[in-house]
Amino acid sequence: MDIIMPKMGESVSEGTIIKWHKNQGDSVKRDEIIFEISTDKVDTEIPSPADGVLSEIIIKEGETVEVGTVVARLSESDAIQAAKNIPADSLIDTDNNKNTNMDEDAKNQKELITESSASGGSIIEITMPKMGESVMEGTIIKWHKKVGDSVKKDETIFEISTDKVDTEVPSPEAGILAEILVAEQETVEVGTIVAKLSTGNSAALSKDKEKPVQSTTKVDIKAPESMHENFSSVSARSEVKGNMPAGTERNQNRFYSPLVLNIAQKESINFDELALINGTGLEGRVTKKDILKYLENRNKRSTDEKKESVPSRAIPQSGTAGTETEKIPMDNIRQKIMQHMINSRDTSVHVSAMLEVDMLKIHYFIQAKKDEFISKEGLKLTYMPFIANAVIKALKEYPLVNSVIDGTSIIKKNYINLGIAVAIEPTGLIVPNIKRAEEKSIIGLAKSISDIALRARNKKLSPDDISNGTFTITNYGVFGTIFGTPIINQPEVAILGVGAVIKQPVVVETDGFDTIAIKPMMALTLTHDHRLIDGMLGGRFLKFVKDTLENFDSNSF
Repeated sequence: MDIIMPKMGESVSEGTIIKWHKNQGDSVKRDEIIFEISTDKVDTEIPSPADGVLSEIIIKEGETVEVGTVVARLSESDAIQAAKNIPADSLIDTDNNKNTNMDEDAKNQKELITESSASGGSIIEITMPKMGESVMEGTIIKWHKKVGDSVKKDETIFEISTDKVDTEVPSPEAGILAEILVAEQETVEVGTIVAKLSTGNSAALSKDKEKPVQSTTKVDIKAPESMHENFSSVSARSEVKGNMPAGTERNQNRFYSPLVLNIAQKESINFDELALINGTGLEGRVTKKDILKYLENRNKRSTDEKKESVPSRAIPQSGTAGTETEKIPMDNIRQKIMQHMINSRDTSVHVSAMLEVDMLKIHYFIQAKKDEFISKEGLKLTYMPFIANAVIKALKEYPLVNSVIDGTSIIKKNYINLGIAVAIEPTGLIVPNIKRAEEKSIIGLAKSISDIALRARNKKLSPDDISNGTFTITNYGVFGTIFGTPIINQPEVAILGVGAVIKQPVVVETDGFDTIAIKPMMALTLTHDHRLIDGMLGGRFLKFVKDTLENFDSNSF
């Protein structure tokens, strides 16, 4: 089977092989990463299309070829047994009749994996988890373990950030962290292999050898012809010339992707200057984000220097110290929330309706039972479990509100996974959901709401906690907000906004006469997707929630 250079975009015509994750003769599983490529638009990892043996590597690391070029050949599963018997000295580069160019660490890795298989151990691939139904990618914020470290089952290995959650990812088994494939601050698609864990006897072998399992092969890469005059060398491994500041020697033998080199060329950055950039990629590699951040800081310094050169009489005097504005970069979760909100805006046709609810009966009940509830359950009794209970009853009555849209089909959910929006300091937001909420009492809902809120703020949510929600409640009233118009949590079709309970004068009828009374009132806003839920259905649903709350029966608690 031929493996070709993939087309990574409509205008992309070529790609560069950055790294081979497998050596010639290695067994490969379907969807396992074989090699990594770089184009002018993206750096990405390429998985195997089938199980088999990597029988031939045609294009070497650092070479650039056109889209569609055969870069390797895969012998499928029926050839695996035969490949196991290939002598080590037969792995020859057929182009120049030389042994494949593995460095010492790569040889150690191959030796270790062979011994692991023979001793009954195994290698577990750890992938980027799916942290929500609409989440397609995640960013590794921090590795809590490094290559060679012992790891216990359920011990935290790394921390990730998505558009829905920042969370810690535990180890599926006990073992040794054999390989880290994705570095901190790198964003990859859900399902991408981010690390490999050596378990069983293979873990013991790895620890005894005390050798890194990652291949650290570095290869020469040619810069574009137009960069020759700007760079002191066309190879990222070549020796950097000129006077270098102290502490930069470690950056002289770096690998630079074509994408980084193209940016450097356009911005007139030579190798001397590239060596000064701190890389956050794997093994200190300079990423696109690193070089763009460097350029931003360089441009800012240049602007500041120009300001300093202007005579003092030309500078407006504001009467305050420091600058009048501050540019703050968004953190990853804020960026993801932004993208998620834009996607919801562009997907659903948002319509909002609002009404007020008399919370007098529930207010008196909470005042009467709050001390008893704290003593018995260890929780503070709030309005939220009562609202959640009313919503669940309304969803049972109007099941279309508990649906999703799939093209021109409606998928009606026969279960209720009730999402509760949780604010996370400083600017985060996450929506964990209570699974099978329809099976819980008001007390059960109170416990579940407290549990998911606590775990959300302590980064202890699991992928299951934030996936497959069917309806969401957002309580902005906790901040004193009276009412709002929330944005639908995709792919759901409605969301209920809860305002603050505030004592207000209202007109009530007593013995045929209108009088004014003071009552605790609450505004509820239902934002719904008009593609499925029209005004009549939305209005009936909202009225049902109102009636359920106003006619609360204390015997149902």
